Amino acid sequence: QSQLVESGGGLVQPGGSLRLSCAASGFTLDYYAIGWFRQAPGKERVGVCCISSSDGRTYYADSAKGRFTISRDNAKNTVYLQMNSLKPEDTAVYYCAASSYSYCSGFDFNSWGQGTQVTVSS
Repeated sequence: QSQLVESGGGLVQPGGSLRLSCAASGFTLDYYAIGWFRQAPGKERVGVCCISSSDGRTYYADSAKGRFTISRDNAKNTVYLQMNSLKPEDTAVYYCAASSYSYCSGFDFNSWGQGTQVTVSS
C-alpha cells in the first residue's frame, strides 16, 4: 500500500540544475532514513546521499558533495534532492528509497520508487 514516487528529472545542459522530489504515500516518510541512489547505463546502482529521520543528519557521496543537497518537507511528506552544477557523469536514473531504520547507517533500504531519468548533455 505504501509507495514512493520520484519526479523532477529531465534533460539539462552541463552546469544546470534540477530538483528531484520523492513523495511518499501510505506512510510517514520522515520517520525513516531516506536515500537517493542512481544507476547509470550499464553500471551498478550506487548511493548518492541520505538523510536520517532521527537527527536530520545528511550524508553525501564524494561525487555529490558541494553540488547536491538532500532535504525534507515533513508537511508535504516529501524528500528533495537539489542538484546544481550538473555534469555529464551525473546522467543516470535516480531512485529514492526508504530504510527500515531511522539512521542512514542502518541501510536496509527496502522501499523503492520507480526512478526518474536525469540526463546531462550539451
